[in-house]
Amino acid sequence: MSADEDGALLGIKAVGPRSIAAGQIGNAFTGDVLPAEALHAPSKVAAAPGTSNLPPAALCLGREEELGWLRRTLTSRHEGAITQSGTVHGLGGIGKSTLALHYAHRHRGDYTLIWWINAASPDEIETSFTELTHTLVPSRPASADRSAQVAWAMQWLAWHAGWLLVYDNVENPDDLGPYIGALHQGHHLATSRRTTGWPDSAPTLTLGNLEPDDATTLLCRLVFKETGPTPREQAEARSLATELGYFPLAIKQAGAYLAQNRGVSLSAYRRRLDKKLAKTAHGIEAERTIARAWKVTLHTLEGADPPAVELLHTVAWLAPDDIPHALLTPHGTDPDDIAEAVGTLAAYSMVTDTGTSLSVHRLVQTVLRTPQTTDDTQPPRHLQGRDRAEKAVLHSLPPPPGRGTPAEERWNTLTPHLLTLAATRPPGHHNTPLTSAYEIAGHRLHQQGHTARAIPLYEATLAQHEEVLGSTHPDTLSSRNNLAGAYESAGDLGRAIPLYEVTLAQREEVLGNTHPDTLQSRNNLAYAYRAAGDLGRAIPLLEATLAQYEEVLGDAHPDTLSSRNNLAGAYESAGDLGRAISLFEATLAQHEEILGATHPNTLTSRNNLAGAYYAAGDLGRAIPLYEVTLAQREEVLGNTHPDTLQSRSNLAYARQKARAMKNGSTATEVQQPH
Repeated sequence: MSADEDGALLGIKAVGPRSIAAGQIGNAFTGDVLPAEALHAPSKVAAAPGTSNLPPAALCLGREEELGWLRRTLTSRHEGAITQSGTVHGLGGIGKSTLALHYAHRHRGDYTLIWWINAASPDEIETSFTELTHTLVPSRPASADRSAQVAWAMQWLAWHAGWLLVYDNVENPDDLGPYIGALHQGHHLATSRRTTGWPDSAPTLTLGNLEPDDATTLLCRLVFKETGPTPREQAEARSLATELGYFPLAIKQAGAYLAQNRGVSLSAYRRRLDKKLAKTAHGIEAERTIARAWKVTLHTLEGADPPAVELLHTVAWLAPDDIPHALLTPHGTDPDDIAEAVGTLAAYSMVTDTGTSLSVHRLVQTVLRTPQTTDDTQPPRHLQGRDRAEKAVLHSLPPPPGRGTPAEERWNTLTPHLLTLAATRPPGHHNTPLTSAYEIAGHRLHQQGHTARAIPLYEATLAQHEEVLGSTHPDTLSSRNNLAGAYESAGDLGRAIPLYEVTLAQREEVLGNTHPDTLQSRNNLAYAYRAAGDLGRAIPLLEATLAQYEEVLGDAHPDTLSSRNNLAGAYESAGDLGRAISLFEATLAQHEEILGATHPNTLTSRNNLAGAYYAAGDLGRAIPLYEVTLAQREEVLGNTHPDTLQSRSNLAYARQKARAMKNGSTATEVQQPH
């Protein structure tokens, strides 16, 4: 898709990159990403002993068996493999990050480098890799773009052995594919709430609540740091741990509260827990448990430090990790006041503070976003926090960025917060400037190859447009089209196709049968039919749409070329390789002439033609075309863009097939196209 001037995705859907072996990539990182005079070659840069970005070690009791499992898993060698990976999953608040952090600290001497990666999204993973580049080469040029920094870090990891990468809070296991699949010289360790979707090669450990004795010991260590508990206090600690379900996060927060308020006994704290809340709060048992412990802390903070409570309600609506202090410091606010409020929250284990940024547990955020009972004289406390969070992000956003500018880095930093605001939008809530920011952020994610990540942004934008502008306003139709495209990118054709069908019908009614936006909707719907394997509906619709494009926009318009490209792909899917190759060849020639040899649409067209040659068994023409496409995508899109990764995969498996054919192997021994 292309974009209009306002950032909405309104262009034609070109055929996406074909993957011969989905999810598999080679290890082809070659050449300097940045000028040699500005950034040393990755192979020549050595990490200082003990290099890491680990947070301080957290108290971790009762996990010796799990720590042993991690060590055995990561250091084992299977069939000559030189890399191992492991995953720790379980409910939020169960101690997954604490376990991974404890492992990393315990074995710091066993690794040449340890890097902690916030892995909730592809953007945050890339940010962590850019920070690795900054650490290893502090003299990097300020103008170096994000993709170049990520590629340099990956090249360094490809050249050097003995490192550990910890991917914390993984939301989608597929996000790790570009890294685990390409980097083989060290260990990968992931934590996640997800229990499914992990590759068979990644052993997983399900983490449960603490054992009663371990939970009691942890609570006593937190509360009685110096003197140790008396037998009576030990018994009270066991009763409180039982009341909290041996849930690590609740025990940690209870322990922090009691350590800060030494005059409150364990039994008194236990009596303060709101048992009614445990029965009426929405959500899973873990949320109810943490809500009970949180309410005791909040009641105390409301009287002792109201600014800290206000800050806590604000961060509840932002991304949970790496919230800059500066984002929470409105104009005219004393930064020292914010620092003091953060310090109070950290002391009560409500947040984790680095001195310049803070993180808050996702489960705490869930509880804080729950509507709270209040009087009618002011908005509910949770909505006041929402309002402050929105204002903070909007105040910090610069104008839409250009590539390689400081504004781009600022948008990269703030996009996770926009995603969280969009995903947690209260029903009926309106904020026009924020909706514009959602559209820009969604467009940027699309350009970076992360269209599926933009789903919350497009959902929030569509909801606001429907409520404010109406169901058939052109902007609403564009938003609906964008959301359908994001669902399709995520592989959710069950939601994409009905949304495309509705959008097409409304555009035909409102804009007319041959309006460019109507043609775009018709093209997108046909492409979705093809993706669903419904060629009986896809091909006639694509043929009719192409004829209309040629009539309305002309034979050489970029949208006409994309439509022609899509029709060629449908012919290929139907097994009509003669018509497919002929149309792909003509389309590529026009793309090169009109858009240039390295335009992203031209690269897609070239990749598709190579795929058609591959399908026809003509590897002599397919492989050189794949090689050219990969080199150009690396240069134009960067080493980690999804299209680049698919080109690398296509080339690798085309070469594999060529070797197999040369050695006399049968075709079934080689990975076939999907």
